[in-house]
Amino acid sequence: MLGSPLDCGNYDGRLRWSRRNSVQKAQDQRYDVLQSSSELGWSNLFAEVRSYGRGGGTHPADPETKIAILLDGSEGTSVCRIGGSWRLSEHIPGNVWVKPIGGKYDEGYTTTAKKIRILNLHLTASVFTQLGDYYGLPAALARSVRYVCGEQDEVVNQIGLSVLSEMMTPTAAGRMFAETASLLLAARLLHAHWDAGSVRLPIERRHRLDERRLRRVLDYVEEHLADDIAVADLANVASLSIFYFTRAFSAAVGMPPHRYVSQRRLEWAKTMIAAGGTSIAEMAFVCGFSSQSSFTRAFRRATGLTPAMYRREFGS
Repeated sequence: MLGSPLDCGNYDGRLRWSRRNSVQKAQDQRYDVLQSSSELGWSNLFAEVRSYGRGGGTHPADPETKIAILLDGSEGTSVCRIGGSWRLSEHIPGNVWVKPIGGKYDEGYTTTAKKIRILNLHLTASVFTQLGDYYGLPAALARSVRYVCGEQDEVVNQIGLSVLSEMMTPTAAGRMFAETASLLLAARLLHAHWDAGSVRLPIERRHRLDERRLRRVLDYVEEHLADDIAVADLANVASLSIFYFTRAFSAAVGMPPHRYVSQRRLEWAKTMIAAGGTSIAEMAFVCGFSSQSSFTRAFRRATGLTPAMYRREFGS
């Protein structure tokens, strides 16, 4: 299932994030964790919202590429020391900081605002490896990303805000969304923040998502609604790369793959709930939600009714 709490790989990931945060917490006690994706079952992307007060600290070398986005708290400045030199940036919502994999720097910040909120996004090296394998790019791409200190990058900011939205209000295809978002973030870093210039991913023109390919994909979704569907699975069914498939699917269907799968799961849930015989908690798990409360919120947004109300009104 999507985001199953029993998934061993996801548990190892949560344990890794927890250990790293414990180390950093010991070095910098000036932040509070407001929201985390640790229980959502995401594999290649970890997201966390932190609230900082005045102060600074030393951040250890990260085993992943780290992106930080300023959400709010526009008064004040931040400084970070990289390679012996200090870099200063003003607090402007949407500003982006990037620390490459294995990178270490000292940073400090001063603010006249009481608190600032930062969205931290961590990308595993495997995301960059995936891109390299798809497009025949050089090895060790993740280590070629340059430091970024408080720059405006609206592409990264918008992807980050979408991740934040998914984290705050999980959907039935959240893991698919996180998979796509991690690849988009990695591609953006390689395109706009690569030490050697920029990487332009090749444009695939040989294939399109014709009616036959699209039907195969849609049939696959219907047959695997209760399974852990990844964007890579759908791309393989269509015999296209993830990037090309995502764009082609959106053009053909009018929405990205993760949103389509989420919509189909909610439609399936409506049928199952009305039919009875399945508890709401079980339905939430089968549909890939991390909790019954997340499922209830998503169901109410889609139908205007809670699952229990829907069952009373439309149940057989």
